[in-house]
Amino acid sequence: MQAAASDLDRIDLKILQVLQSDGRLTNLKLAEAVALSPTAVLARVQRLTREEYIVGYEARLDPLKLGLGMLVFVEVLLDRTTPNVFDAFKAAVQVHPQILECHMVAGGFDYLLKTRMADMQAYRDFAGTVLWQLPGVRETRTYAVMEEVKNSARLPLGV
Repeated sequence: MQAAASDLDRIDLKILQVLQSDGRLTNLKLAEAVALSPTAVLARVQRLTREEYIVGYEARLDPLKLGLGMLVFVEVLLDRTTPNVFDAFKAAVQVHPQILECHMVAGGFDYLLKTRMADMQAYRDFAGTVLWQLPGVRETRTYAVMEEVKNSARLPLGV
């Protein structure tokens, strides 16, 4: 059973906040940052990982340097809203690395996709060969991002 955020104390929240800023921080530096012994911090990090507050570590990459400078959001409206159509769509988006995020939403459409491409031609190719071929897709609306004003995966922990 997953623990609730209310089960976390001030030190747990501080550990999570510090790790969000720098996931490569050594245990010793983390211990210094939260004013605990390295042994106590290690035990807390292991517990936070076991209880799935920490779900992984990854490097943040610069999409521009990697030739993926075009960010595109796509609204997807399905032709039917039945469990089998939802399941087929969710399974299909998993296998396309250009789709960074996929969220089922309430409102005038069914899913919101976040995608990364090299340029508009790459997006047009993706739309024609992948996006419009996804199971159940009836309609899409595309929003090409002109400027990324804020891009963060850090959660507001209130510490």
